[in-house]
Amino acid sequence: MIRLAEEFFETKNDPEQLDVNQEVMEQLERIHPATLSEDVEGDGPVVWILLIPATSQSMESFLSGNISETQLLHESNTGGIYDTIYLCSALVLPEFRQQGRAHRIACEAIAAIRQDHPIRTLFTWPFSQEGSRLAEKIAGTSGLTLRKRY
Repeated sequence: MIRLAEEFFETKNDPEQLDVNQEVMEQLERIHPATLSEDVEGDGPVVWILLIPATSQSMESFLSGNISETQLLHESNTGGIYDTIYLCSALVLPEFRQQGRAHRIACEAIAAIRQDHPIRTLFTWPFSQEGSRLAEKIAGTSGLTLRKRY
């Protein structure tokens, strides 16, 4: 999945994007266990969702382009109270697309995070029309306001 993310998002060539590695995954796990969620079938994940809980202030800085994904993550310290959540990545293997799996996994993860944080807004930086539609559907199902970075 990390290889698929690199191929699609080209994170190694874009300093604005979060380069997901073991250290980043451990930091996300410390923020909340549901920040990294997956749907596993057979030998591995077929859907992988990455969410970053954040404050409204950090969200506004990110949406305006003043901070990068990496900076957004660093501003999300463990033990903080978050009122927004960033849909950073939703990856689905091609043969499992259009089945509602990413929507289900993302909504379940957001519900788990909302048990601990007063999340009111979902924000995203869509790289595709499919990603934009997914964010809209997740926000609608979860009852969250949706904000996008362009």
